[in-house]
Amino acid sequence: MKEMWEEFKNFAMKGNALDLAIGVIIGAAFTPIVSTLVANILMPIIGYITAGVNFSNLAIEPVEAVEIKYGLFLNAIIQFLITAVALFFLIKGINIIRRPAPAAPPPPTQSEIYLKEIRDALVKGKA
Repeated sequence: MKEMWEEFKNFAMKGNALDLAIGVIIGAAFTPIVSTLVANILMPIIGYITAGVNFSNLAIEPVEAVEIKYGLFLNAIIQFLITAVALFFLIKGINIIRRPAPAAPPPPTQSEIYLKEIRDALVKGKA
C-alpha cells in the first residue's frame, strides 16, 4: 500500500499532472465569466451587427416539433474559442512567472585570466 501511495505521489507531483490539475481548476473558474461575456456582451453585439439576429433562436425545423438548434452550437463554439484564448494567455503569463532565472555565467578559465593580464599589460605599456 505504501509503495502505491509513493507511486501516486510521484505521479501527482510531476509537472504535467500538476499543470493539468491547475488548468482544469482555472478552466472551471473561467467558465461562468466567459459564459456571461458571450451571452451578455458579445452575442448582443454580434446580433446588432447582424441586424438583430439572435443565434440561440436559429434552428432548422425539417418536420413539426423537431428542431436542429445550430445557433446554440454557434454560441458554444464562440464560448470555447474565448475560453481557449483566455487560458492561453493566462498559462503563458504563469509560465513567464515560473521561468527560472538565467544561470550565472561560469567563472573565467585560467587561460582567459592570463590573456586579460597580458592585454592589460600591453595597454599599460603603450600608455
